[in-house]
Amino acid sequence: MKIIPSREAKEMCMQGAILIDIRESAEHKREHISAAISFPLSQLQTKSITNFPQNAVVIFHCKSGVRTKQSQSQLYEVAQKHNCDAYLLENGIDGWKQAGLETILDRTQPIDLMRQVHITAGSFVLLGMILGTFIHPWFYSISAFIGAGLVFAGVTGFCGMARLLAKMPWNK
Repeated sequence: MKIIPSREAKEMCMQGAILIDIRESAEHKREHISAAISFPLSQLQTKSITNFPQNAVVIFHCKSGVRTKQSQSQLYEVAQKHNCDAYLLENGIDGWKQAGLETILDRTQPIDLMRQVHITAGSFVLLGMILGTFIHPWFYSISAFIGAGLVFAGVTGFCGMARLLAKMPWNK
């Protein structure tokens, strides 16, 4: 699939192309391009898509372009299944904003889950370091525990902190 710059994508959308946001629904709700339709990658890969456009020109995008590039073969497969001409938006929504094009930002929606993990993990590491330095060295174990959890998440792909944060009321 051809990778196209934001301004070209905008022109194509004005001529009827469909912009498809493959990020998860929560990410789309937080910030999106006004013309974009949310079709999370996890749903695009299922066999039960019934409302995907047929015989259209589609432009897939994510946040930075990484997910669309990594999923290019699956996206191409879906587009072919529905007889669509498919493109990838260069640098995703980040590239769209860098080109000076507008997005819709809803600050009442939670920030994306990985940013929440980064904030929480960083806060616990910092807390462990401060408490370990000023209260008792055993508090360093908080930092060690969080660090071990992050290593485990990186090696296995399972992040317990992300799972826990996903269940929080603000992420519902």
